[in-house]
Amino acid sequence: MTHTSVKTVGAGLSAAALLLLAGATPAARADTAPEPGNWLMLGVSHGDAPAGAEDGTLLRCDPPGGGHPHAEEACAQLSAADGRITALPAQDALCPMIYAPVTAHAEGMWRDRPVTCTETFPNTCALRARTGALFALDGT
Repeated sequence: MTHTSVKTVGAGLSAAALLLLAGATPAARADTAPEPGNWLMLGVSHGDAPAGAEDGTLLRCDPPGGGHPHAEEACAQLSAADGRITALPAQDALCPMIYAPVTAHAEGMWRDRPVTCTETFPNTCALRARTGALFALDGT
């Protein structure tokens, strides 16, 4: 049988708390936070729940990049719509009438304005037809 003293457990918890606090300091988070400008964190999840931030892809548009596989095209489409995702022009597409919902979520800044958009589509074909390259996160 193993015995653990209260002092040992307390020391371990104190060390864990210090590590958590060190990770939550502004200096630690500043390295991962996007810079001001035109950027969006994008995510697509199956079902009607938005993807979490940890599952997202960063799209930067000054210059285009940030890990998005179609950054130049997505930034051009966003520029044409003045950063309004709901104003992206719908593309002609023949989508199957199969209900396999996907939820697209975007959060970020465009020309110093906050952007937040969450919308559920009946399937990925409808998502692509409505949002173009913006949520084409799988590289196709």
